[in-house]
This record gives sequence, structure tokens and C-alpha cells, in this order.
Amino acid sequence: MHVKALVIGGGLSGLAAAIRLARFHDGILLLEKHSRPGGLNSYYYRNNRLIETGLHAITNYAAKTDKKAPLNRLLRQLKIKRDRIGFQQQIRSEICFQGQESLFFSNDFEEFLDEIQAKFHQQAQSFARLVSYIDSFNPFTRSPFLSARQIISGYIGNPLLVDMLLCPLFYYGSSWEDDMDFKQFVIMFRSIYQEGMFRPAGTIKDLLDYLVSHLQNLGGSIRYQAGVKRILTKNNTATGVILSSGEEISCDFLISTIGSEETTDILGGEKKQSADRRLGFVENIFLTRSQEQDLLPSDKTCIFFNTADTFRFQKPTNYVDLTSGVICLPYNFHNRSAADDFIEVRTTHLANYGLWNKVSDDKTAYLSLKKETAVLSCAQAESIIGKFSPGIIFQDSFTPLTIKRFTGKIEGAIYGSPNKVNDGDIGFDNLFLAGTDQGFLGIVGAMLSGVSMVNMHILPKI
Repeated sequence: MHVKALVIGGGLSGLAAAIRLARFHDGILLLEKHSRPGGLNSYYYRNNRLIETGLHAITNYAAKTDKKAPLNRLLRQLKIKRDRIGFQQQIRSEICFQGQESLFFSNDFEEFLDEIQAKFHQQAQSFARLVSYIDSFNPFTRSPFLSARQIISGYIGNPLLVDMLLCPLFYYGSSWEDDMDFKQFVIMFRSIYQEGMFRPAGTIKDLLDYLVSHLQNLGGSIRYQAGVKRILTKNNTATGVILSSGEEISCDFLISTIGSEETTDILGGEKKQSADRRLGFVENIFLTRSQEQDLLPSDKTCIFFNTADTFRFQKPTNYVDLTSGVICLPYNFHNRSAADDFIEVRTTHLANYGLWNKVSDDKTAYLSLKKETAVLSCAQAESIIGKFSPGIIFQDSFTPLTIKRFTGKIEGAIYGSPNKVNDGDIGFDNLFLAGTDQGFLGIVGAMLSGVSMVNMHILPKI
């Protein structure tokens, strides 16, 4: 079988790349190793309920009139109408460093500026200068790592404010310990603070179903349970793939969205153990009776918290670090309400893949550890947002092992390798990288990555 272009990975980056290609050419095939699309942002069913994975909130909200905004550029590139997706904006979110300070932000950046002015008055002018520098900075150039922490600290003299600014950006996109590349900081600062957060009007399944249907209506196709065992190459050119089933598919162009090292592994040759310190996470989902809703905040969408004296964003020495994380209340978006009989609370914390992996062969110990972690995470969340555990009707947890199993990410690291390939060029004439390890962040960023790499490398040649 021969196709014009193959896209490996049916996550949002791969779907966007395939849709963009299918707008202009026939013979576009998307390969997904699992039975449904979405990758990190997908869904499953328990007790006849649809449970979303990954999706807390989508960053990069923009009004329809802002034609240059990343969100609107993405929709134009994919030929998607805004009304087809639906946009429910966050109510507001909080950065909560317990016993120290809290900052609120929403989709109105002026509110965040007012918060800085009110709570860090002596740093307000310095913060304004930092924002001006961010506004003038071009993050889409290939350059060596620049320490975001070092640059921010050059403007802002209060270490607490520096940590609070970094906390949401770390949890929503950093693959570095206690820091991030300043280019990625700029992207995330714009997408979270200056633009804001939203979610689609329906579920992640609704969004994925629409994207798959859109791809197929354009003439593209998607194959599930089609894992790629090997990328075939000749004279610095990718000629096709061999699937896990043994089937061979040849192609003229290839986009891989599964990660840089993960792609290298299926290019053949000797596999090398990664020297990167990758960051893993544990996520807990709690469904609790809707009667508990009145006991929880109605005006907060996400809470990025830290309860320790010092904020640490690094691989923990224990299975999980409960001292910081994210609490998401997915029903707290404008024009969105809780389900008839339950509300949802989600928590996210840093986790140590190596320690979880050591107990993976003992199913009883592994499940017991998951349960214990969920109980502790629930207690931590209740200390911040109020009690909801008496009404819990269902709970589930994802560890780095879960993420590795379902996405193939090395060590279950959601944000991939710290070393990004910003231009997607990994040394082949017709094989390019998109997605997490290309460097665009968040759901809109991941989709723009797929589109941008197609625009840059394939459409001019195809």
C-alpha cells in the first residue's frame, strides 16, 4: 500500500497535521496505535459514564475578532468554524501559595495586572517591564536554552512572585525541573495569562469525533490499532513504515507526533537509554454527588497550589509530591453546569516514574499504592477547596505507567523531552517531527505544531 503522506500518532497534533494535509491532497493516512484517537487528551467509560483524560482547560482563548490570535489562526488553517466547537471560558483561576499569598487570573489580563498591583505593589512596575519584554520577544526561533527563571528574576526581585508566576506555566507545559526555556515561558505566559483558558462546549469525545469526521470528509483516513514498529529509510529519506502487524505502507512524506526519542527508537539502530530527567505526573479523578457542589468554590476553575515553604518543581524522591499541584473543577466554566447527579474534581501532582515502575510487577501493591495516593491527594485538595469526599461515587487515578502504556511516552512524561526540536527537522528529507517535542505547548499549541510543520516542510514540496 502506498500513500502520499503518513502521520504517526492520532493525538491532537497528529489530527491537525492530517487535516491540514487532507485539505490539499489525497492519500493522507493517520496511524493510531490505540482503538480511539486523542492521545493524552482522550476518554474512557466507567459505570456508563464518559471520563475525560488529560483535558483540564484549553489555553489560548481568543475572541472571534482577534484574527491574529493562535486559536483563530488554527481554526482558519483547519477550516473549522468557531460555532462548531463552542467556547466556554473559565470563570477565573487561582495561584494559591498557602500561608503566603494568592493571585487570581481570568481571560481578562487587566484583572491579573490589578492583582499584581494590589498584592505585590512594589513589584508592579518591574512586572510591567517584564510584560513589555515578553510582548517584544519572538519565541519561534531556534536558539540555545535560556533560563526563564534567571530572566524573570532579572526583572522581579521578589522570589515568591517569581515562583507564583512560574507555577501554572510549569504544570501546564514545562519538561524542565524548576525552570523552563524562556521561549516556552513566553508562549505559555501569553497563552495562560494574556489570552486565557476555555473548554469546548461538549466533551473531549465530541471534539475528537468532529475532528476525525472532518478529516474523513476531506478525503483523509485514520486507522486504529495500527502501531508503527519501524520507520523504513533509504538515503536519508523515509520510504514508509512497518506496522506491528507486519503490514508495510510506503509513503512520500511522513510526520511523527510521538516524540523525538520515541521516533528515533523506531528508526532502527541501537537504542540508547535517555539521559534526560523527565517529569511524570499522577492525576486523580473524583466524581462526587452533586449535593456537594454547594460546599465547593463556584468561582474557581483551576487552582495551582503550593503548600510547602519552598516551591519545588522536580522529580520527587517519593512516589508523588503532594505539596504542589493543580486542582481543576471542570464544571466551573461560564455557561457550563455540573451533571445532574455528580460533579467532578481533578487533582494533578508530580510523580516519580522509577519508583512506580518498581512496583508495577506486583499488581496488588501497585493498586494499593494508587488508592493510597488518591486518598492523600483528596485530603490535600479538601484542605484547599473544602470537603467533598463523603459524596464520592467513583474515583480513578493515572500514574506515569498509565500514561506510558496508553501514549508510548518515555517514562510517561506528558511534556516529553526537555530538549525540543523547534523546527521539526530531525535530519531527513521528508520526515519531520510535530507535537510535544517540537516545542509548541498546550492543546492549541499541539495542534498548531502539526499545522505549522506541514506548512513549513511538506506543502511546499508535495
